[in-house]
Amino acid sequence: MRGKIMKVIQSPQNKQVKEWKKLATKKGRQKQKAYLLDGWHLVKEALAKSIIIKELLVTSDFKYLDELTSLNKDQHEIISISDEVAKVLSETPSPQGVFAVVALEPAAQPPLQGAWLMLDAVQDPGNIGTMVRTADAAGFTGVIFGDGTADIYQPKVVRAMQGSQFHISLLAGPLDEWVQKFSAQQVPVYGTELNPAARPYNKLGKHQNFALIMGNEGNGMSQQILKRTTANLYIPIIGHAESLNVAVAAGILMFQLKA
Repeated sequence: MRGKIMKVIQSPQNKQVKEWKKLATKKGRQKQKAYLLDGWHLVKEALAKSIIIKELLVTSDFKYLDELTSLNKDQHEIISISDEVAKVLSETPSPQGVFAVVALEPAAQPPLQGAWLMLDAVQDPGNIGTMVRTADAAGFTGVIFGDGTADIYQPKVVRAMQGSQFHISLLAGPLDEWVQKFSAQQVPVYGTELNPAARPYNKLGKHQNFALIMGNEGNGMSQQILKRTTANLYIPIIGHAESLNVAVAAGILMFQLKA
């Protein structure tokens, strides 16, 4: 009966465990068309949404098992795993003892309306997670992961997004193509650069429909894309710091620009 624990896996050498472990790699995720959620907050968020869950994995001492079973409503198979298996699957020092294997579904593209954040080769999972959560908090429609940006389903990125990935749209693809799509619909696209000759960020006013691009942590936005934007924005540095962290800058800009 689904929703009840029907299978127990004790050994980290189990074939199924090895397949789950491969979900930590992009190749493994693409082959299995799935990715792994690690931790109760993320699993709980997924259960609350219309997310296709293939399996739920729990250790015997997982303290929220009753709540998980209630939220699951007998829909998904629950597999009991040993603490050793949990340690193999988790990238955290102290696994919480709960995982979900989630189907990788093609992302449905909503209309390019509202506010969008685009990431140009942003690589640090912590920065990405902070920006996705901030976009969620600021009422953005979605975030687009451009080429060179860390994979949406990389475990550290998934963990850093803390469930905001279930609240807004996450898309991916070459940013020059996305800039073209926004421009074709008369949606302004704002780039960012550490250049006093660019437009001061607080002189632009607030907008309902726009796209904001944040660049790579070290190199900023690519020159090719900077040339194709509606305008490029600059946050003046008043003190002595050389620059702002990309996630901090993104937060300032998102709340400044969003109507």
